[in-house]
Amino acid sequence: MPTPIKMPALSPTMEEGTLAKWLVKPGDTVNAGDIMAEIETDKATMEFEAVDEGTIASIAVDEGTEGVKVGTVIAMLAEEGEDPEEAAAAAPSNDGGEDEKADDPASADESSSEPAKTTPRKSAEPARAAAKPETKAPAAPKDDSGERIIASPLARRIAEQQGIDLATVTGSGPRGRIVKADLEGAEAGKAPAEDTATPAPSPKPAQQGGDLDAPYEATKLNNVRKVIAKRLTEAKQTIPHIYLTVDVRLDALLDLRKQLNSSLEADGVKLSVNDLLIKALARALQRVPACNVSFQGDELYQYSREDISVAVAAPSGLITPIIRDAGKKGLAQISTEMKELAGKAKDNKLQPHEYQGGTASLSNLGMFGTKQFDAVINPPQAMILAVGAGEQRPHVIEGALGVATVMSATGSFDHRAIDGADGAQLMEAFKQLVENPMGLVV
Repeated sequence: MPTPIKMPALSPTMEEGTLAKWLVKPGDTVNAGDIMAEIETDKATMEFEAVDEGTIASIAVDEGTEGVKVGTVIAMLAEEGEDPEEAAAAAPSNDGGEDEKADDPASADESSSEPAKTTPRKSAEPARAAAKPETKAPAAPKDDSGERIIASPLARRIAEQQGIDLATVTGSGPRGRIVKADLEGAEAGKAPAEDTATPAPSPKPAQQGGDLDAPYEATKLNNVRKVIAKRLTEAKQTIPHIYLTVDVRLDALLDLRKQLNSSLEADGVKLSVNDLLIKALARALQRVPACNVSFQGDELYQYSREDISVAVAAPSGLITPIIRDAGKKGLAQISTEMKELAGKAKDNKLQPHEYQGGTASLSNLGMFGTKQFDAVINPPQAMILAVGAGEQRPHVIEGALGVATVMSATGSFDHRAIDGADGAQLMEAFKQLVENPMGLVV
């Protein structure tokens, strides 16, 4: 019985995704666990594994297609002994067909995200006969150099009907793919240019550019950037932030780090300042549990574990992998886990359980020379600690003015869940742990 392969829900909040790349093609044999595609979610680009074994009968959604709803059939799998052509013909219509789905995400099937067995049509022939000739997309056009122009089936059909030369249209999809929206406003009624080179069209004016007239290049937002924009806008609009800043001496912590790295060198572990700050924040939350909370409408969640989300700059945007139960982990373990998670983040390989959750966040811009900044809370968390660069500053040391390595740290707190006094106690606890760092190793 043919098996429809559906767009999976790769995270609890995922409603749609971009089918970034197919790693199989029709006719390929796959086994359970084989990687079939790369899918860009609202957080990262993730690999999609086969659940069943069989032969890929057809691909229903082209790679590069954006806005594919969870549950949409993206391919058909023929099981052992089945005819791949009949399996391909048994593919459901996805409420309007592949070409409409490619450009209109709202038309996609919103059923279960897991591949599920379905009853095939009684015959492949009626399915072929039922297809209307006019719904077939025209063949993919080519430009003057013979290179294939990447366009969705719907975009090709519209271009053919309106006489639009796709070689004159700039695509906004992945790898320059032309979609329906790119054809709006395109000049119609002209046949493709014959032997003359077509100049690149001028950039479209920004819809909201104010009075700015500087040259620009528009870049379509990826899913991660869209989610970041939405969540941070909601955070600033709905969460009453309160900011508390302390100056922290780093000299003792830097000395301890140097000693620990000397002893851990044989084990291949090299602690960063950030590793020690993760531990310090976790221990501070242990001392001030009133800050290890989240506001949940008419309830306040009090967490018994310190899961620290650490901001990492990834190619697709900011993401926060999590060091779980950081308060009970040793520095070497925190360092090892952080390096692994940061590497995955930069390769867009993080799994949902590695970045979803967390009870508090840490954002460190000190490596860029930033002295001080206020970070936006990552809901539903109720606090985030922003740390700047350690720098030589005049500082009072045991009643005398001297020079010390000082770092400014600013806590952003959700004032609905955390009172100012509790936030101040957390910042004081963090300061004491950093300035007396032996508490981080016991």
